[in-house]
Amino acid sequence: MTILLLAVGFVLVFEGLVLALAPSRLEDMVRMLAQIPVETRRTIGLSALAAGVVLLWVARHFAGG
Repeated sequence: MTILLLAVGFVLVFEGLVLALAPSRLEDMVRMLAQIPVETRRTIGLSALAAGVVLLWVARHFAGG
């Protein structure tokens, strides 16, 4: 459970930094994402999800948790 809380905390910190430091760049990224086909966005999302799960598993495995 601790590693999950850490992961969520890191995501919130990263998202907060993006919104605080580059809000207009985020708007550009949203416009760019809207131009990508839905299936490609789904593939990117599933790949990111899989990578995140693997990273959490590796972190937990090597941290002895």
